[in-house]
Amino acid sequence: MQTGLGFSNFLAQLDGVGMTVLILLLALSVASWYLILTKGISNIMAGKRADAFLKRFWSAGSLQEVNSTLKEDSDDNAFAQLARLAMNAAADSEKHGLQNLAAAGGASEFITRVLRNGLDQEAAQVENGLTVIASAGSAAPYIGLFGTVWGIYHALIQIGLSGQGTLDKVAGPVGEALIMTALGLAVAIPAVLAYNTFGRRNRIWLARLDAFAHDLFVLITVGTKAGGAPGDERSLRVVTPLVSPAAAPGERRL
Repeated sequence: MQTGLGFSNFLAQLDGVGMTVLILLLALSVASWYLILTKGISNIMAGKRADAFLKRFWSAGSLQEVNSTLKEDSDDNAFAQLARLAMNAAADSEKHGLQNLAAAGGASEFITRVLRNGLDQEAAQVENGLTVIASAGSAAPYIGLFGTVWGIYHALIQIGLSGQGTLDKVAGPVGEALIMTALGLAVAIPAVLAYNTFGRRNRIWLARLDAFAHDLFVLITVGTKAGGAPGDERSLRVVTPLVSPAAAPGERRL
């Protein structure tokens, strides 16, 4: 094998356009892998913290005990943040009274809006970085293909100027140009797989959070537990609701 056909020779033959394409692919690869690693670790840690919080939450003796636990713990997961928002909303409704909340639709509607706002904020947060990963997965193959086309065009011009079109003269430049396609696929494939994985995780995560928001709403306004899937931690004992369920059933949908 000739040493002149290696990757170093490929770099040496790149012109300004080819070098720009290579740098762009490298930047997309570094950005996507950074987001893949950081979001992957963050998602794993968030899942562990959420599981630990839900176990403490559903094993508490009362909502008052949960409230005191929230004051001691930090908001290190979305479930704890949502529970704190709901507890604060219930406390505000008790403080200001139902009369002042009449314009807002009552205490139940007020808590519903607070929970929905918390869900929307978490949905926006889990989407951070996915745009870059999706862009790398969709654009990298075309960027690599452009580099390939430009490299082949550049190689054909050199072959035409040299006047030699034998296989040993063509294989090297064309093969080096095709490296751009391989680099584009190397950037795109991990990004696409990561995007699909994160998308599925986010859907499951938000579905769990939405179910927890419904449970919080029922616990605070009605004072009883909502039915959940088997295996969920739901042993919280509640005697009286924190706020009066004055709203109509149609106002309790999150």
